Amino acid sequence: MKNCKSFKEALSHIKSDSTVFVHGGAATPVQMIKELIANSSHLANIELIHLHTEGEAEYTDQKYRGIFHVTNLFLGKNMRGKIDYDRVDYLPCFLSEIPLLFRNKIKKINVALIQVSPPDVHGFVSLGTSVDISKAAVDCADLVIAHINPSMPRVHGDGFVHVSDIDFAFELEASIFSPAKHSLTKDEMQIGNNVAGLIEDGATLQLGIGTLPDAVCANLFGHKNLGLHTEMWTDGTFELIKKGVINNSQKKFHQGKSTSTFLMGSRELYDYVDDNMSVLNLEANYINSPLVIMRNPKVTAINSAVEIDLTGQVCADSIGHKIISGVGGQMDFIRAAALSNGGKPIFCLPSLSPKGISRIVTTLKPGAGVVTTRAHVQYVVTEFGVANLYGKSLNERAKSLIAISHPSERERLEGEWSIVKSNH
Repeated sequence: MKNCKSFKEALSHIKSDSTVFVHGGAATPVQMIKELIANSSHLANIELIHLHTEGEAEYTDQKYRGIFHVTNLFLGKNMRGKIDYDRVDYLPCFLSEIPLLFRNKIKKINVALIQVSPPDVHGFVSLGTSVDISKAAVDCADLVIAHINPSMPRVHGDGFVHVSDIDFAFELEASIFSPAKHSLTKDEMQIGNNVAGLIEDGATLQLGIGTLPDAVCANLFGHKNLGLHTEMWTDGTFELIKKGVINNSQKKFHQGKSTSTFLMGSRELYDYVDDNMSVLNLEANYINSPLVIMRNPKVTAINSAVEIDLTGQVCADSIGHKIISGVGGQMDFIRAAALSNGGKPIFCLPSLSPKGISRIVTTLKPGAGVVTTRAHVQYVVTEFGVANLYGKSLNERAKSLIAISHPSERERLEGEWSIVKSNH
């Protein structure tokens, strides 16, 4: 590893026509990205490939046409509304399979930009908050450029990289991204309460980020001996760990360990996971493998949706043709929960969108992607109750879903379903 005097020096080794992987989540190397953009006038045809990132993503601006184009593997807020299927595109793939895209050279990685902890006495840095697909990118890249950040926690698991595998690095202490905290609404808390009623003591949880997962966590303080095997976790989950509600004592696999591919939260959370042997960040192809997930008892996978039709089809990555997130690990965990002994796959969503539009619909919007098929869906939860679709016919499903839709929408949905039936 060569220690450089600046990010500019480290990044000067990137050449035109390169595919550049960018570390994501809380580990997004924001300072390196800014420097790359500022010194990009001599570059052309740089493909940036990444999961959701934090920061402004200025490289998507039209003024950088011909210099940067983006392949999103999952969209964060900074990418929504920017997909044009030309300069800014989306590659749908199960999170569990993305490392294979790199390792099988289906997507050849020329450069990996990563943010890591300082090296330990043995010369190993840590990918810290985000291992996910990043370790595969580092392993496959021709060139690895690192921002060494003393603020990055040293997280155990698969994220260790020896300095001999890093080509260029610059050390700079900077804050690690923390998501803003939001107050939970009455409806969100009710959804959380409804979901909590489905979760058994001793269950192994998969939770994500956002207000609904936080609302679920806020309703779990009376539970006991919960485990954590999840794609990611944040402060809502951390509160359950601090209170001993999540203790991982009943897990059959990685017993006593909280396992994930990445995490995102407060500085307190980052300090907790730093060099903590009870926390493991492992690669996505392992954590998200249904064969691994299902080995734990009562796997309870809690996921969200943009809209669900009356037969149970789930759209979770788009509003019509407009991509807003990605496939991610939803299907990985939903299927695994169904296969786990005592497991429960759960979808939770408010009955109405922020614009007052029903999210339980007769037919998905034109262009909407079916992320989870009707055959995989079991529990659907809104603020108005729980619908268990497993073992139900299409007509029974429609009745169950209408019963938990917003009261103002039920008559319309019933009428539309009657038309669907009469047309057959």
